[in-house]
Amino acid sequence: MLSPCRAVRARATSPASYGPHARNPTPTAMTASADQALRTRAARVIPNGMYGHESTRLLPAAFPQFFQRAEGAHLWDADGRRLLDLMCSYGPNLLGHRHPQVEAAFQRQLAQGDAMTGPAPVMVDLAEALVAQVAHAGWAMFCKNGTDATTMAVTVARAHTGRRQVLVAHGAYHGAAPWCTPGPAGVVAEARAHLGRFTYNDAASLDAAADAAGDDLAAVLVAPYRHDAFADNTPCDPAFARHARALCSARGALLIVDDVRAGFRLARDCSWAPLGAQPDLSAWGKAIGNGHPISALLGSDACRAAAGQIYATDSFWFAAAPMAAALATLQLLRETDYLERIVALGTRLRDGLAEAAQRHGWALKQTGPVQMPQWLFDDDPDFRIGFGFAEEMLARGVYVHPWHNMFLNAAMTEADIDAAVAAADGALAVLQARRGMLRPHPVVVQRLGLRVVD
Repeated sequence: MLSPCRAVRARATSPASYGPHARNPTPTAMTASADQALRTRAARVIPNGMYGHESTRLLPAAFPQFFQRAEGAHLWDADGRRLLDLMCSYGPNLLGHRHPQVEAAFQRQLAQGDAMTGPAPVMVDLAEALVAQVAHAGWAMFCKNGTDATTMAVTVARAHTGRRQVLVAHGAYHGAAPWCTPGPAGVVAEARAHLGRFTYNDAASLDAAADAAGDDLAAVLVAPYRHDAFADNTPCDPAFARHARALCSARGALLIVDDVRAGFRLARDCSWAPLGAQPDLSAWGKAIGNGHPISALLGSDACRAAAGQIYATDSFWFAAAPMAAALATLQLLRETDYLERIVALGTRLRDGLAEAAQRHGWALKQTGPVQMPQWLFDDDPDFRIGFGFAEEMLARGVYVHPWHNMFLNAAMTEADIDAAVAAADGALAVLQARRGMLRPHPVVVQRLGLRVVD
């Protein structure tokens, strides 16, 4: 039997549609653009025509808003353009879009039942599999998205400790609920009244925040590494992770790792396990169902009773088909070299881009794990260079992001990576010629309060 990586590789189509000089036709006013037609219709019935993190309001104007389909390492926009997908749906696709083994499991369960009056047996199977996979976990609860999981984690921590204060890092993203959303509209101060802030990787800052919380400290909530938007991404210092663990243990608070974004992309365990720091609670989402809507809260036996006391539910949290997809995904994570593969591909991509950037005189900053890269440019305070680069990459058939970390998946091939590097080589050359004509994105300037200097 072919490994899942090889199975996808065998189906891969030629990368001839992207490269240093190949440019996909970009829909313009002179052509019939299905994407533009959909935007026009959407604007009538959806606020802003789109909302949330997949809205293109903060992306270059040429970026498509709507997509027809996806398979393996690629997606096709509403106008039929084939694109190498370096966003992987903002993280959910770890093994590749529509992985055959995952899809087969999903369809089998769907044929039997999905959202029923009670859960299916697969819920128990999945909980057992996650508890076996993640070292700190003694139990699992399921939900639909990352915000559900982080909100449940905070609620369990407060129920367990009887305290209110939760410490989070400056600039960290933990979801879109009022207590954590980065958007202030509609949020009252009371929703965030019991949040304290510290600087990621700074033990003294964490200590000061904990001292300020005093005997009301319920939890410390951390990302596996600093993956803030519009900023260089930095790994977690193992000493900081161990310090956070020791602080929570000493003060009777719970340590929560938000593994929604990075879960199973850094390790086959919780992302902080290799650092020698096991959390009490961990929040999961995105990749655990390889694109199917499911997330989870995992916890240690010490806080099992508190998890049983909170009321957390939803009409679709117990749907069986996404659980079957997640169970199949976990099997592939255990039995294949997916992690080693995406690390090798990410290293190949990072090395190739570094050479291309140097060749064309660009100071390209590549930060974050190689399998979750963040690309920013030196001397680009208003991100105009990054936006121009993303636009040129799109024109060459590669979907990248100008200010958010990206993702690799195990369906990608070395040929895909080499084609992406070739596209970057062409994009960086053209960008050098366009440099004096680049302008910042007006919505980004307004949103970030940037000062534009021409």
